[in-house]
Amino acid sequence: MWGTVSADTKIWLDDQPVAVHQSGVFVFGFGRDAAATMTLRFEYADGSGEEVSLQIADREFDIERVNGLPPKTVTPPPEWRDRRKVETGRVRSARSVQMPETLWIDGFLKPAEGRFSGFYGSQRILNGEPRSPHYGLDIAAVTGTPVYAPAGGVVRLSAPDFLLEGGIIIVDHGLGVTSTLFHLDTVTVEEGQRVQKGEPIGTIGATGRASGPHVDWRVNWKSVRLDPLLLLEEGEH
Repeated sequence: MWGTVSADTKIWLDDQPVAVHQSGVFVFGFGRDAAATMTLRFEYADGSGEEVSLQIADREFDIERVNGLPPKTVTPPPEWRDRRKVETGRVRSARSVQMPETLWIDGFLKPAEGRFSGFYGSQRILNGEPRSPHYGLDIAAVTGTPVYAPAGGVVRLSAPDFLLEGGIIIVDHGLGVTSTLFHLDTVTVEEGQRVQKGEPIGTIGATGRASGPHVDWRVNWKSVRLDPLLLLEEGEH
């Protein structure tokens, strides 16, 4: 959700501060397990304020069974522990930036041509073992299919070989909104590089924890995981 206020307004979603762009634009989002009611609080420059109660609708999610994964990617061995700490730390750091831009405001495009093979929020059964829900939108296509920036932004993370994510890119779209793309066969952008919406940034692969070639596209508002499918135009579903 996004809106516009006076640029000197302060906003909180429950206890989370919401950044306001110099134009007055703000944005926030709700995750899979958001509370049924949340409060948006405004504090204006004259000292006044108001609160708006937001009602979050219930939603049902599917169960997805994924088989044929390398066993180490389902239950990582102890010797991966130190490397995973470094990798997950890099992801958190990349998503912690709140660049004062609104490059998401013109909408998102599907980052690759292909069929949807996995959906946000689904409970995952990996090689027969229950695991955490899936927080991305999977797009399956042959290895080497181009992957594009879903919106303009700055590349905050670019790596070819994370243990579970494989080739990974994180693009910062501004005000805490980021796109993350996993399982890439090639990564063709560098950290700090500015990319335009629709610009090629890599290719689909089956690297990391993947049973076949696809790109796993994730969208965050800060640490909150959002459903990418809700950000696409109807014709791209």
